[in-house]
Amino acid sequence: MKVIILAGGKGSRLSEYTKLIPKPMIKILNIPIIVRIINHYTKYGFKDFIVASGYKSKVIENYFTKNLLNLNIKIINTGINSMTGGRIHCLKKYIKNETFMLTYGDGLSDVDLKKLYNFHKNNKYIATLTAVRPPARFGGIKLSGKTVKYFKEKSKLDEGWINGGFFVMEPKILNYIKSRKTVLEQHPLEKLSSLKKLGAYKHNGFWQCVDTIRDKEILEQAIKNKKI
Repeated sequence: MKVIILAGGKGSRLSEYTKLIPKPMIKILNIPIIVRIINHYTKYGFKDFIVASGYKSKVIENYFTKNLLNLNIKIINTGINSMTGGRIHCLKKYIKNETFMLTYGDGLSDVDLKKLYNFHKNNKYIATLTAVRPPARFGGIKLSGKTVKYFKEKSKLDEGWINGGFFVMEPKILNYIKSRKTVLEQHPLEKLSSLKKLGAYKHNGFWQCVDTIRDKEILEQAIKNKKI
C-alpha cells in the first residue's frame, strides 16, 4: 500500500529554517521530520512512499538520492502553489485503483497505523482521519468580576478533537478533488462528512505538529523523554 506524504508547502511560520529548506526537512534532533514520519510507517510494514513535494523540491530530491533508506520512495514535484487536495490530484495516476495512506509532512504521532487501517476498512469510509486532542496552549480561567472563579492548568481535555492527519483513503476521494486549487480540508472532507463517508479514528496518545519553533522544541523534548 502506498503512503503519500504532503511535503510541498512553504512553511512560512518557520521562516528561520524554510528560507533554505522545505519544512519537512527541518531536523528534529538531527533527523529530518519527514524521515521520522517514514520511520513510523515502516515500523508497521509500509515500504512504498510518494512524497508530494513543491517548495524547494530539489532539497528533498537530493536528500533521498543520497539516503534511500532501502525503501521505494518517489519524489513527485506537485508544484509550489498547489493546495493539499491539489497535490493528491497530481498523483491520481499512482493511486486511482487502491486504498492509500496519507499524512502531512510536519507532524509526528504514535498512532497505531494497523488499527487505523482496520477501523477505516471495517466502517467502509471513503476517507478516515486521525482525530487528536492537542494540549491547550494556555491555562484556562473564568472570571467573576475581578476574581478568578475557575482556574485550570493546561490540559488536552480543555480542547476539542481536531484533524491530526494520518489518513486512510479510498481512490473515490479523487471524485471530490477537481484541480490543483482544491483544499483537501474544505470541499472534499466537508462533503464526505455530510455524506457520512468520513471517519474519525480517535487517538489519545502522542501527537505533535511543527508549526513554530516552540512546537519543534516540544517535539524534541518529547523524544528525549521517550514519549514517542
